[in-house]
Parts: sequence; structure tokens; C-alpha cells
Amino acid sequence: MDHPFCLSDLRPGQRGTVEALHSVGAMRRRLLDIGLIEGTNVECLGRSPGGDPAAFLIRGAVIAIRSSDGRDVLLRER
Repeated sequence: MDHPFCLSDLRPGQRGTVEALHSVGAMRRRLLDIGLIEGTNVECLGRSPGGDPAAFLIRGAVIAIRSSDGRDVLLRER
């Protein structure tokens, strides 16, 4: 994948690097607070049985993020 893709597109075991954050308001602040800034490495650890939310390894912490919120985080494959 040479083109940017969304955080919500990551499947378990896949990794990416944050390229941009397009969310706004309180959700943007929350995502920034957990460390989703440009250059941050992210790994998808798994998805709930229903597929939403997914668990991601971000800066050493496991964080669950809903697909609707993950669509605003653009990644590049690493």
C-alpha cells in the first residue's frame, strides 16, 4: 500500500504510521491525547467479535477505537 489508508482499514497484525488526523472537536483532542500524532506507529492487535471497536497498540498502550473514529486517521504502511 503506497497510498494513505484509514486506521479503521488496518486488520489484526497490520501496522502503519500516522500521516494525518482529520477529526475535529473533542474527538480530535482525545486522539491527540492518546498519542495519535504524525509519525506515530500503530499496530492493530484485534477486533471485537462484531468487528467494532478494534484494539490498537499506540505508544505502548492498548487502545480500543471505533471504526467511525478511525476513519479520520490516515496512515501509511510501515
